[in-house]
Amino acid sequence: MVYISRALLLPKKSSQQWIDSLRIYTRGGHGGTGLPRVNGVGGAGGNVYIKAVERVVDLSEVRHKNSKQRYVAGAGENSVKHKCMGSPGDDVVIRSPVGVSVVTDQGEVIGDLLKEEDLVLVARGGPGGSKATEYLGLKGQARSVKLDLKLIADVGFVGFPNAGKSTLLKAISRARPKIASYPFTTIQPNLGICEFKDLRRIELADLPGLIEGASYNVGMGHKFLKHVERTRLLLFVVDVNGFQFKLDSPHRSALDTVLLLNRELELYKEELVTKPAVLVITKMDSKGSEEQFETFKSEYEKVVENIQSSGLPADSLPDLLCQFDEIIPISAKFSPKSVEFLKHRLRHWMDVAETRKTEENVDQLSSRMAAEQLQEIVY
Repeated sequence: MVYISRALLLPKKSSQQWIDSLRIYTRGGHGGTGLPRVNGVGGAGGNVYIKAVERVVDLSEVRHKNSKQRYVAGAGENSVKHKCMGSPGDDVVIRSPVGVSVVTDQGEVIGDLLKEEDLVLVARGGPGGSKATEYLGLKGQARSVKLDLKLIADVGFVGFPNAGKSTLLKAISRARPKIASYPFTTIQPNLGICEFKDLRRIELADLPGLIEGASYNVGMGHKFLKHVERTRLLLFVVDVNGFQFKLDSPHRSALDTVLLLNRELELYKEELVTKPAVLVITKMDSKGSEEQFETFKSEYEKVVENIQSSGLPADSLPDLLCQFDEIIPISAKFSPKSVEFLKHRLRHWMDVAETRKTEENVDQLSSRMAAEQLQEIVY
């Protein structure tokens, strides 16, 4: 049996207009005019920057502050007789949530805002007029970019709708996600901060439920899946009773659900299935859950040995299975002990993953240093 505790989690206020993608137009300021007779140089146009600010929760705040989504920096000052060097134009700094990628219309990633105070130059101001430009100030850089928010959380919940993700988040934190018995109660990510007695904090993200075909952008697949990319650990949340999306949809067992979720992540981005992962089997308070869990464990062991033993068609099976560090059955609604246990196991496996990464980095550095030393001896 698994245990997870009711940690102190700080809720984040949700908004009906929560958005995670926003297109904006940016233009650097025009360079100021130079003055030929005194070889005066015009001021450079201002630049447009995007800056990460933790207090900005999501991109709806960015949109609200500038409904036209046009950002133009100030023009450089012209050179005049009593001031040969014109002053530069005013910069424009767009305050953005942490976790945003700045992407051009051509798909080029200009930069990532991964922590507080990170700054990305989006549009450079034009040079001021000088002898090289015949004293004419030049136009600033102009381009449209997309701000693409990908949540940065320690743990990302992954599961089909109605698997109990929101109930689990509520049990492990003070977050208050919407909970009901119909599938799509979570239509935007919910965040919770879990605090331990030693003041350690873990941020959890309850992501909207996936459906089969999410990797092909069925439903809102890419909109949901992209938020998994920056989490440190994946928490697969699976109903012990299985899942049925609609009355005319096939019923998927708990094992089928694990394999299908695995497949969706793999198709979207293969490296996701190599992330540290824990599997939680929920709703262990339901009738016959103990027997179903034992059946799941025996079937899962067979699938690990031979994935073809699953009853799913070949095109629904993943090429690479997620390696779960632990499989934990819980009742988020009726067993605080199981929630407490899960909380501490998540912390444990996150620490293990960090240790593994550190050891790998040390090994790579040692190998590189040894190769460089050998090269010096040879030459």
